[in-house]
Amino acid sequence: MIIQIKNLSKKFNDLTAVDDISFSVNKGDVFAFLGPNGAGKTTTIKMLTTLLRPTAGNIILDGHDPTKDANSARHSFGIVFQDSSLDDELTAVENMELHGVLYGIPQEVLEERTRQLLEIVELWGRRKEQVKNFSGGMKRRLEIARGLLHHPKILFLDEPTLGLDPQTRNRIWLYIKNLNQKEKTTVFFTTHYLDEAERNANRIAIIDGGKIIIQGTPDELKKETGTKSLEDAFIRLTGYRIREENSSNADQMRNHRRIFKH
Repeated sequence: MIIQIKNLSKKFNDLTAVDDISFSVNKGDVFAFLGPNGAGKTTTIKMLTTLLRPTAGNIILDGHDPTKDANSARHSFGIVFQDSSLDDELTAVENMELHGVLYGIPQEVLEERTRQLLEIVELWGRRKEQVKNFSGGMKRRLEIARGLLHHPKILFLDEPTLGLDPQTRNRIWLYIKNLNQKEKTTVFFTTHYLDEAERNANRIAIIDGGKIIIQGTPDELKKETGTKSLEDAFIRLTGYRIREENSSNADQMRNHRRIFKH
């Protein structure tokens, strides 16, 4: 198991945002972590990626405990946030170089990896352009390349294709699945596009009210709920009520993105 979560909880005063959850992810899995707004997804990801300390429970990422050895844990994963954390005033190459310096990658290794990754995401020809001139899809591809620069074992993707057109969404998932298959990179992602989860994930966990309510393959979840699609299964499990995102959690996540950016 490359990710092991046992009895993980997080409380904010009287609010229990994550309530005694346990799950694991095998090396090389594409794992979807799904839930309505306010279900506990963001809080869980923040704990897994060293941005928030758990109230209780245990986390192991590639053999490292993020609460005891945050630096080693950070080197084991890359992360692509829902909102862009790129520096728009820098070029594509400069964004990659800055990330490489932060992770202590030697210059000769950094140059080669930058070239390889920008070629994979088809941005090598645009490497000297400022990111502010990039489309949303190009920025997403650059962030994925940057997240893989230090050769992480795990790639966390928070809504990686939010707001992108169907063609760009498909292109990005082709890159992600190709990297997963070739490099055996474990992918842990959240999405509200349930067709993406059904098509790409081999394992799924659904969280609601801070608790894991079901885990399994897409087919197992559909069989358990007697539905024909993952979207129907998701709604049957979580209900029809519209959820609002917790504004304080959203503000905290934006602040943490600024820390990773700089």
